[in-house]
Amino acid sequence: MTAEQYLSARLRRALAEDPRTAELGVRVTVRGDHVLLSGDVACADRRADLEAVVHEAAPGVTVLDDVRVVPVGEPVGQEEIR
Repeated sequence: MTAEQYLSARLRRALAEDPRTAELGVRVTVRGDHVLLSGDVACADRRADLEAVVHEAAPGVTVLDDVRVVPVGEPVGQEEIR
């Protein structure tokens, strides 16, 4: 396993285990000292927490944030089944 793969696995674990994030669906890609985060989260606060956890787990890396905020809510209206 390369150093980049090790760091990527460590960051994915940190994001999954930290109570602020508890994210399993965010992808982590490491290239040198750059960490790319990608995926979807439910709110902007969660997105900010992702970056904070990465900076705590790997100080000194540059975080490239490609995480999209996709609000989750109850469906509006009725679903038509044909």
